[in-house]
Amino acid sequence: MSACSDCLARTWLIARLAGSIEIARHQRRRLREILALTEEKLIAGLAGGRAGQISDELERLDVDGLREAADRAGLDAVCRHDDAYPARLSDLADAPAVLFVAGGLGRLVAMAGGDLEDGPRAVAVVGTRRASPDGVEVATSLGRGLAASGVTVVSGMALGVDSAAHAGAVVTSGRTVAVLAGGADVPYPPTKARLYKRIVEHGCVVGELPPGFVAMRWCFPARNRIIAALGHMTVVVEAARRSGSLITAEIATDLGREVGAVPGPVTAWRSAGTNSLLRDGATLIRDTSDALDAAVGIERHDPAPLHLPPRLRDLLGEVADGRDTLAALTRFPSDVHPTLAALTELELLGHLRRAAGGRYVVIPP
Repeated sequence: MSACSDCLARTWLIARLAGSIEIARHQRRRLREILALTEEKLIAGLAGGRAGQISDELERLDVDGLREAADRAGLDAVCRHDDAYPARLSDLADAPAVLFVAGGLGRLVAMAGGDLEDGPRAVAVVGTRRASPDGVEVATSLGRGLAASGVTVVSGMALGVDSAAHAGAVVTSGRTVAVLAGGADVPYPPTKARLYKRIVEHGCVVGELPPGFVAMRWCFPARNRIIAALGHMTVVVEAARRSGSLITAEIATDLGREVGAVPGPVTAWRSAGTNSLLRDGATLIRDTSDALDAAVGIERHDPAPLHLPPRLRDLLGEVADGRDTLAALTRFPSDVHPTLAALTELELLGHLRRAAGGRYVVIPP
């Protein structure tokens, strides 16, 4: 355990005042300003008539007991005074005092440690919980492609876009960090318990609140600041006009991070938020190549695997370049049957899939 006593005590205090923080948010007090307060001001501003009692509890707090609880939960704990604490989080005025880590502190350091200049590259992929099938596909493809290229995928393991991005990452290199709103030992949502287990096996799960803590509503926008700060870039796949994903994007902008968005139909509510980001200057993200180019400055490798015969490699490359219908791929009637047979072969090999309108879509490796 590498978290100091003062930082563990602050974490305990935040959890102890969680209900009061929820009330303060309903009173339209700024969450991030609350989380940046000193311990004394937190108690004075939130505890009300319980201020004396909570101060006494804090004074008598068994910090070793907190360490033992984390150990029993299988969590490492690192505080902002430790070299292993991700330096990129220091850009936050309200940086979490402690990060609890499932999957091992070493993995967190390897995947998202250090500062932005010298540390591992990471991209946050976020979006609506009520994602469309296309949104899930895009998020999965981004997660898979980024992780396969050695870039860490950061998200919140929520339903929809977040969990799809993690799922894409774990099938390749497993370079993914899930930031939970509650305790890092509590899979949330519970329906994603299997995904949680896979992330812990290959990546890591982090949270700023103590083991066993069940998230309250304010915890979700609070965790968004961690997601934004860990990434070199935040990509929003689908988002309504008022969405928690837009909070993440706003924080990323405030931190000087790049923000990207996936465009969508102007009539779709799931695209209202992303299209607004694009209107306001966000980077257009169509695929993994765009995300890599924006966040890392490199292009994705040729999508055609080397083991394919030349005719299939060439065809796959043409689809990737935008000639994605049978009509666009054939010049003469005699080309139709062999081209269709080759497209079917690429489908069976798992390199292509058919989409609406007779289009073919490349499936990233």
